[in-house]
Amino acid sequence: MKSLSIPVFTWNTLSQEEKSTLLTRSEEDIREVQDSVRSIIEDVKQRGDEAIREYTARFDKAEFPHKPLQVTEDEIDEAVRTLDPKIARALDYAMENVTRFHQAQVPAAMDMHQIRPGIWAGERATPIDSVGLYIPRGRGSFPSMLYMLAIPAKLAGVPNISIVTPPGPDGTVDPACLYAARSIGVSTVYRVGGAQAIAALAFGTPSIRPCLKVLGPGSMYVTAAKRLLSGTIDPGLPAGPSESILWADASQNTQDDITRICLDLLIEAEHGADSSALLVTDDQTLARRVAETLPALIENTPEPRREFLKKVFSGYGGIILGQNEAQAADIINQFAPEHLSIQTREPVDSVALIKNAGEILLGPFAPFSAANYAIGANAVLPTGGYAKTWSAVSVRDFIKYNSIIQMTRRGYQDLRDHVITLADYEGFPSHSRALKDRPEA
Repeated sequence: MKSLSIPVFTWNTLSQEEKSTLLTRSEEDIREVQDSVRSIIEDVKQRGDEAIREYTARFDKAEFPHKPLQVTEDEIDEAVRTLDPKIARALDYAMENVTRFHQAQVPAAMDMHQIRPGIWAGERATPIDSVGLYIPRGRGSFPSMLYMLAIPAKLAGVPNISIVTPPGPDGTVDPACLYAARSIGVSTVYRVGGAQAIAALAFGTPSIRPCLKVLGPGSMYVTAAKRLLSGTIDPGLPAGPSESILWADASQNTQDDITRICLDLLIEAEHGADSSALLVTDDQTLARRVAETLPALIENTPEPRREFLKKVFSGYGGIILGQNEAQAADIINQFAPEHLSIQTREPVDSVALIKNAGEILLGPFAPFSAANYAIGANAVLPTGGYAKTWSAVSVRDFIKYNSIIQMTRRGYQDLRDHVITLADYEGFPSHSRALKDRPEA
């Protein structure tokens, strides 16, 4: 069998088209499935629960005619009672860290500032009334995604939180997810995934209540559904297939350094064949040694993750060789990765060159997996280059802000003539007349 060859791309020798392909990642794949996703959305809109059950049987190979789409309290009780205590302790530890991190993001209920004497303005924070949280399952079970989403939603005070997640073949939902949901205080869990789940949250069905906003990472089908339904439901941040960049330089020159870098490159790549994992470096020796070491580590990975890794490093993965530190940083900023690990001689100095990344992990002791599960910072991050304008999920994603304004007589009189002047200049006579002819209390 032919051994896997890790591609090494020298940035300065690539054509603009080749650079664009590397930066695009799996976005092309997402566009290719939009037509089929559009038909799923329309079918769910028209036929509701019946369509959901048919698509669940087709795509998830799950049929459960005698179970409701909503997970029952008895099922959650059973999951909590039977979950391995070691897994429960790990979940409790991680959820406590995530709660500690996000508590600092909870805003004051109302914050007012005096702009001038007699003129007060501020903001009032109120939670979104209803949100849906998408928890993937097709390539594994992800209770970590559940608590990364549900904890900030709960801290924000969202009164109606719904969770959707693909079921197993018998209609069961991952017990660790149910344990996390119960621990956080979320009781509405639906056994449905894929594009049909996003459509159900957007339109509602007899069994599934509609939501105002949906958040959570998913497959290209889930990502396409969110985009197509953006006029019906707020799709939240773009969270599609996993992606990572590891930035290293010549200081990483021992065999332990090489092994660690290779291990870290595999973390996000094993999520699926549509993931992306890149090493960016300006050191040819490091690039060569990593390219030589990675294949054996991939071969020693159990299936089905091994096949995912092979496809990633034959498609959206590899090594990019830049000319110097400045070009390496520029490549990263153009890519705007979901996850970025900086393992250079001086990571704190290097991070000053980075503008675009969902999360940035500094040094050799913060692997992607630690942040994915238990450090506390949110691991639901923008993908597909959207880290140029989006941030990690936070309490703020579940809150809306009202501007609150109040003026005294003194403030009104101070402001009045300036508003009349500007309204007259812009040609809005009613704006102006409301102040010119206003009876003062």
